Amino acid sequence: MVFLEVMGKFVFFTDLDGTLLDHATYSFEKALPALKLLRNGGLPLIICSSKTKAEIEYYRKKLANRHPFVSENGGGIFIPKGYFDFDVRDVHPAVTEEPDYTVIRLGARYSDLREAVGSLMAEGFDLWGFGDMSAGEVAEISGLTVFEAELSKKRDFDEPFLFQGNEEDEKGLVDAITRKGFNCTKGRFFHILGDSNKGTAISVLSALYRRQMGDIITVGLGDRPNDFPMLQEVDIPVLVQQPEGNYAEGLNVPGLIRAGGVGPEGWTKAVLDILSGVISAGREDRR
Repeated sequence: MVFLEVMGKFVFFTDLDGTLLDHATYSFEKALPALKLLRNGGLPLIICSSKTKAEIEYYRKKLANRHPFVSENGGGIFIPKGYFDFDVRDVHPAVTEEPDYTVIRLGARYSDLREAVGSLMAEGFDLWGFGDMSAGEVAEISGLTVFEAELSKKRDFDEPFLFQGNEEDEKGLVDAITRKGFNCTKGRFFHILGDSNKGTAISVLSALYRRQMGDIITVGLGDRPNDFPMLQEVDIPVLVQQPEGNYAEGLNVPGLIRAGGVGPEGWTKAVLDILSGVISAGREDRR
């Protein structure tokens, strides 16, 4: 059964906000048909998000997801203990051990990022980081519940912030962040982070999966510019429509799929189209 053999080689990497989760309600209800197919097929679904470890764990529980995940725009890779049948240090030596996870740290220290934010504010940039806000204030600007906002403030590798300014001001901000030795990404919020991104994390995880599974087909799904490094690393990149019905601009990769739908609606359509194409091909092979 050729199509089952090919399906078993898929590894899916997905963003959460505005991709698997609805932008306004944070619901994944519209993605349930595709989620069921992935689960029934035993296909790994790896969350790769700007969210914190605590936030991702909250959604992994809702999704009954037991796979590795990537937090805070590629800052940390969390691999459940015993997930791979080899020592992760054989592939990547820079690991630490937590009670439930083997962790590969790729990002900057949060304390250093907060220091940089304070310095930028002192230089006159009109910005406001999550670390400057209460959980209630984070909830108000993000649409999260206060409980979820508290999870979003448990940060390790990345600081989201609001910024007021025109295009020229924004360029000056990015230049100032770069001079301090950090990077800036722009999703729903601005983010200051170290020399890490979703693409680097996906590259590391893909190497681990190849050691475990042999040849694999990687699929990445995202909706914002901070997802571009991830989409550049995968075999099948999928860009999901943003709430306004448009697509994020600036990504030029071969074979890019523009999903026909906003958020989880586009997400599930793309996943079902990808897998139905494999199944159809398999059926053709058996005729």
